[in-house]
Amino acid sequence: MATIYKICQQALWRKAESEKRFCGTSADTRDGFIHLSTAAQLAESAAKHFAGAADLVLIAVDADALDGRLKWEVSRHGDLFPHLYAPLPLAAVRWARPLPDEVDGRRRIPELES
Repeated sequence: MATIYKICQQALWRKAESEKRFCGTSADTRDGFIHLSTAAQLAESAAKHFAGAADLVLIAVDADALDGRLKWEVSRHGDLFPHLYAPLPLAAVRWARPLPDEVDGRRRIPELES
């Protein structure tokens, strides 16, 4: 089972939990898919898209549970990034945990499974 990850604001994730589905952030809506990252891509994604942000949640997703709705597409540095072209079903979520806020401009990413 491959695990991929999503970062978002805690308030947005609480809304998704109450609605039983996650439709993404405003950037996801703008781009037409939910941006996800592998464990190796996560620190750079957090720094690029969430610098200075607080009250974030890190969501671990079972990539195999997303069927054909998940596409691996070339993005930053020519790497393949997972993009979900549908709402994220909460049944595919392994866990959601608070992501530590930055300290002195650096965010600690917990050790993750790939």
